[in-house]
Amino acid sequence: HGRGRYLLLPGSDGRAALIAERLSDLVVKRHPRAHNLYLGRLEGDGGQVDLGVISTGMGTPSLDIIVTELFRLGARRFLRVGTCGSLQPRVLRQGALVVPTAAVRDESTSRRYLPPEFPAVASRKVLRAVELAVEERGEEDVHFGICHSKDSLFAREFGAGPLASENGRYMEILARGGVLASEMEASHLFVLGSVFGQELRETSQNGELLCGAVLAVIGDDQPFSDAAIGAAAVERAIELSLHTLKILARWDR
Repeated sequence: HGRGRYLLLPGSDGRAALIAERLSDLVVKRHPRAHNLYLGRLEGDGGQVDLGVISTGMGTPSLDIIVTELFRLGARRFLRVGTCGSLQPRVLRQGALVVPTAAVRDESTSRRYLPPEFPAVASRKVLRAVELAVEERGEEDVHFGICHSKDSLFAREFGAGPLASENGRYMEILARGGVLASEMEASHLFVLGSVFGQELRETSQNGELLCGAVLAVIGDDQPFSDAAIGAAAVERAIELSLHTLKILARWDR
């Protein structure tokens, strides 16, 4: 059908294994760097959905390798399920979910593909599917908007290094501009979606490339403040992501 498997992309292999527990006919392909690939089936509305789960690791350089290789193998549906820290702690607290509509490209990997003025945007169809999944599940405290993708957690967010004041000012500017949350991978996933989608069109290959993300807020004005709340948010993000893929599969049939 030209779409390959539907891929969930958590940052950690532990989260990948947690998601894989929900799949039937599970096959695990072990990887020496712990980018283990979990292949299985998910019961959908109109039949079973072929699903894959693999950790992209931490940051855009690692995601660049994983997603590019998956695309070359035929994957066309990518949904990141990850974590983030709130940049709007007065209204967006730990335990909430964020669905990025676009991402600030505060990392260098995507600039090897396209200039910084090029926007990193999620696929519209994925956003529609997440909205429907939120409605069908009756989810609350789910926020759609812009996220920030960085390539240094400690410098940008935790004030490490001699540029601490500049980094703090930068993050304040993003917050005042309405950026919801900060994470480390979405921007490049969205840029790859644009680049590889155009490659498909130029080579007259069937199908469209879809990329999106669902993020659990695990920190607000206190990073990693409550492990139980963070874990519950991750569970919600996983369930919402799986429901979203079921909807995409339904539309693809």
